[in-house]
Amino acid sequence: MDHPAWMVSHYDKRFELLVQRLRDARHEANLSQTEVAERIELTQPLVSRIEAGQRKIDPIELAMLCRIYRKPVRYFVPDMPV
Repeated sequence: MDHPAWMVSHYDKRFELLVQRLRDARHEANLSQTEVAERIELTQPLVSRIEAGQRKIDPIELAMLCRIYRKPVRYFVPDMPV
């Protein structure tokens, strides 16, 4: 998704990293989107939209995914304060 230069921000790159790492972590956990959706009580299409960057992720959802994927929050958001 290309944006005009004036619209691209550091936030956009961090969000892209987050969604890429969400996809990577799910693959590493050997889980389908449907399996993840069932565990966090969402639908598979919503998980798909999150992984595509079309839907923002709720902090509670991120915490649940950290638990499922056995990853710290800093894996998904590297500049998260300690």
